[in-house]
Amino acid sequence: MELLELAKARYSVRKFADKPVEEEKLQKVLAAGACAPTAKNQQPQKIYVLESAEAIEKIRGITRCAFNAPVVLMVCGCTDQAWVNPFNDRSSAEMDCSIVTTQMMLEAQELGLGTCWVCWFDTALTKQTFNIPENEEIYALLPMGYPAESSHPSAMHDDRKPLEETVVRL
Repeated sequence: MELLELAKARYSVRKFADKPVEEEKLQKVLAAGACAPTAKNQQPQKIYVLESAEAIEKIRGITRCAFNAPVVLMVCGCTDQAWVNPFNDRSSAEMDCSIVTTQMMLEAQELGLGTCWVCWFDTALTKQTFNIPENEEIYALLPMGYPAESSHPSAMHDDRKPLEETVVRL
């Protein structure tokens, strides 16, 4: 599938089938994240794969936005490993992790899996529950699995501003 078609077809899945994700597909999704471009190629991301019954139960206890997915990828950034912009002292960790998450999300779509980019969770509680090191920040959860038959894009899925409103040519 061409990238533009893939990007348009992808939607936030909020209802997953009761079917496990094959290890081969999971590895491809993780590899897509691993090859993402990061600032100065620092690669500050750390991906936690929540897949055990215990881990899934914990994350479902923290947020309703795990959507009963069989796998949840917790995307973290090692703040001490990220590049820092010398002009504004901003860390690239969150931006780098966003690129990693996007590439994993699109690879999952290509493989017939669904995902939902989730930021609606208590990061402090999640960090404590999963014993995430102090130097790591949790930026996103990515529930992943096969979409349920009744899963569908939200009513707003195709609502996009025209390019004239979002692009400025100089």
